[in-house]
Amino acid sequence: MTSEEYIAENCPLLATIDSPADLKKLQVEQLSQVCEELRKFMIHSLSMNPGHFASSMGAVEIVVALHYVFNTPDDRIVWDVGHQAYAHKILTGRRERFAENRTMGGLSGFPSPSESEYDTFTAGHASNSISAALGMSIAAELTQHPDRKVVAVIGDASISGGLAFEGLNNASIHNNNMLIILNDNDMSIDANVGALGEYLTDMTTSKSYNNIRYKTYRFLRKHHVIGDKGKGLVLRFNNAMKSLLTGQQNIFEGLNIRYFVPFDGHDVKKLVKIFTDVKEMRGPKMVHLHTRKGKGYEPAEKDPSTWHAPGLFDEETGERIVKSREGKPIKYQDVFGHTLVELASANEKIVGITAAMPSGTSMSLMQDAFPQRTFDVGISEGHAVTFDGVLAKDGLHPFC
Repeated sequence: MTSEEYIAENCPLLATIDSPADLKKLQVEQLSQVCEELRKFMIHSLSMNPGHFASSMGAVEIVVALHYVFNTPDDRIVWDVGHQAYAHKILTGRRERFAENRTMGGLSGFPSPSESEYDTFTAGHASNSISAALGMSIAAELTQHPDRKVVAVIGDASISGGLAFEGLNNASIHNNNMLIILNDNDMSIDANVGALGEYLTDMTTSKSYNNIRYKTYRFLRKHHVIGDKGKGLVLRFNNAMKSLLTGQQNIFEGLNIRYFVPFDGHDVKKLVKIFTDVKEMRGPKMVHLHTRKGKGYEPAEKDPSTWHAPGLFDEETGERIVKSREGKPIKYQDVFGHTLVELASANEKIVGITAAMPSGTSMSLMQDAFPQRTFDVGISEGHAVTFDGVLAKDGLHPFC
């Protein structure tokens, strides 16, 4: 059965969507079904042609809501890494070719501007989306496209990278209207409970509240009560009061960036309302969403790490199909990993460093054998190499 035959038989709404313009023709009440069909199609496709599974399953509602609210491709969406962008590819004219994902001559496994105008920037390993989106937002102002909206979608792992914080720091001091979506699927931050919390989070994203807020700021500025420096003080005071009332606080509130407390990232109707409310706000802002990796497929929800990129699997049972490597040469990364352990056994000055890729580089073998001499520094490649250089300077033999 071809992809189109499967979609025609199992995904009646998805079959009608060849671009975000088609998605916008639907009623908001139909979007939940679109999300369900996207997941069904991805499970079917990825069971036969492996790819990054759990992250894309967890980001479906975010993708649908963004393309429903924003005017892509004129409005820009920047995906960090791209692990969560499969639904984006399917909705932007690549549904028929999705079976060719990550194959020779087929679709890239990541966003690729050479592949589609909807892919706005090449993804690195991680953490570059905020810097890229900031550039797009400022460029929109300087090139007479002030109505263009720019959205950076970044995950909780990627935002730990130093480059992300460099971008946030610049976003806080340069005029821009960027929206940052923090897709948090690992921090286990509980949503606010109770009527007051719901009222406050609804109020702070509402159009009427923000119109009043903006007009008040304009009035105070016109009468020289506050200037540019005062604007930052007012914003930080506003964030501090919101933190006090909602019981939520974090590092972003110390920057001049509007921050909206965690929402359920799987409530697509709510996401449409939130994105609609915040998209016209002036200045940089962040919406924090809490999602679940592997959402909609029980085996992936139970073991998201294994299902990050699970390989072939039976879509009905969830049983992974591990191909025998009998008769095939050992993977190069495993040659490296085993050799490193062998060398480290004979030389106690050898240490290992990886930037969030222990299994992907087989540094995990060194990690198991010599945990005190192996360092996973997270998604921080610049830090990793600097750290590596100093260890070498001080007499150790690092492998990075």
